[in-house]
Amino acid sequence: MRVEVWLCLLHLCLALLRVIARSEGKEYNRYDFPTDFVFGASTSAYQVEGAALEDGRKPSIYDTFAHRLEYDTGNPDVACDQYHKYKEDVQLMVETGLDAYRFSISWSRLIPDGRGAINPKGLRFYNNLINELISHGIEPHVTLLHTDLPQVLEDEYRGFLNPKIIEDFTSYADVCFREFGDRVRHWTTFNEANIFVFGGYDVGNTPPSRCSFPFGFINCTKGNSTTEPYIAAHHILLAHGYAVKLYKDKYKAKQHGLIGFNLLSYHFAPFTDTREDMLAGQRSYDFFMGWFMHPLTYGDYPEIMKKNAGTRIPTFTKNESKLLKGSIDFIGINYYTAIVVKDNSMSLNTTPRDYIADMATQWLFFNTSALSEKTIFPNEPLSLERVLKYYKDVYENPIIFIHENGQAASYNTSTDDSFRVEYIRDHVESLHNAVRNGSNAKGYFVWSLLDVYELLFGFDYTFGIYYVDYNDPNLTRHPKLSQQWYSQFLKGRNTTADIQMNQAKDTTISTRSSI
Repeated sequence: MRVEVWLCLLHLCLALLRVIARSEGKEYNRYDFPTDFVFGASTSAYQVEGAALEDGRKPSIYDTFAHRLEYDTGNPDVACDQYHKYKEDVQLMVETGLDAYRFSISWSRLIPDGRGAINPKGLRFYNNLINELISHGIEPHVTLLHTDLPQVLEDEYRGFLNPKIIEDFTSYADVCFREFGDRVRHWTTFNEANIFVFGGYDVGNTPPSRCSFPFGFINCTKGNSTTEPYIAAHHILLAHGYAVKLYKDKYKAKQHGLIGFNLLSYHFAPFTDTREDMLAGQRSYDFFMGWFMHPLTYGDYPEIMKKNAGTRIPTFTKNESKLLKGSIDFIGINYYTAIVVKDNSMSLNTTPRDYIADMATQWLFFNTSALSEKTIFPNEPLSLERVLKYYKDVYENPIIFIHENGQAASYNTSTDDSFRVEYIRDHVESLHNAVRNGSNAKGYFVWSLLDVYELLFGFDYTFGIYYVDYNDPNLTRHPKLSQQWYSQFLKGRNTTADIQMNQAKDTTISTRSSI
């Protein structure tokens, strides 16, 4: 009972703070943010494009992962078919009032064999998409790799477990900078690098699904959970560093772009105020975000990681440390909820150990009992402020873009997603407070523009502010209540948050009655 009571009290306190914050009835909209603050929406290549087998594209590790499952609704090889419907989707962005669109490039569409010849049809698609965005005043924010490493590189030399990936990724980045950099000003090298290596090489529940007994969530047929997460992370960091060096040496003077890195970020709240749980919270920050942020800011891994992982974590040479230190112009944060952590130092006594055991903590979600049967993530917006404060205090207050933030719900035909409106509204308010308190946050992107194929949920749970009818051959898009709310917020037409949601709901009902 101790855990449940503590979490319940903690959630009640946070909820009370939110109620107090709203009780002032403050009118707010996007114009309360700095004039250069960017609002947009996000997707990624495999999750939205479709046309997986068309026009010269070859499979990625994301394709391989998706094909292991069966789907009652939707087809990941078709997804939302943005490959053919990109002009229609750009119109939806205009309708919503977006400043920017964050998307990723499919490496295996642009360079199907991972290296060598460029696919002219893939090149044409991304040029067309970028030009369509710019012609409508929408800024492209481009991610180079969002989970979908070309399968051929995984088959040939095990992808990020081999240092050969550094040269191949840098060459791929060179193509993107050369072909699109005259119009793209914001580049992100890797999306959620921490989740990519944790899920892909320790527990095996994300591509490329490598793990070893007894650590994996699934029955992996290959992998080594004790060493591979650290090796893959090391090569990702070096690939990022060399790609950034290439950009600065060859393109930045003419293109004037910015290059960043992306991490899934939680606020880690100690279960109790004991020294043990407080240290567990700090270890969680160091292992989960510091794993990458420390090298990118200070040139080396956190000391606690080096201590606990020992010889299993690679070391940087002096030149590599210099390459990485200060190699980000911004950090992209994907934030969804908060985690309560407890000390689990006993895990350090186990042999063999994986990344989780090295962290020596136990994770619990905030207030999971308060979730509806539809939603996935506890709504903890105040913890977003704490995450932003942590980056500000520990990592020299970098420029930050909230690259993903949203609420998953079971896929259905209803466009009344008032729970999602509340979630987005609360987090935008929290972000506003963080900016007022000195955070260097410069943008917010809702995840996701459309109901896309999701890495962990397939088509069962979706985040879209537009409903995609997967039973319709045309994959028709319909605005949800959350789209109406976001659109009103971006166009400065709202009054107080609660009144605005009611106005948006009326608009959505009216819109849907005409579908």
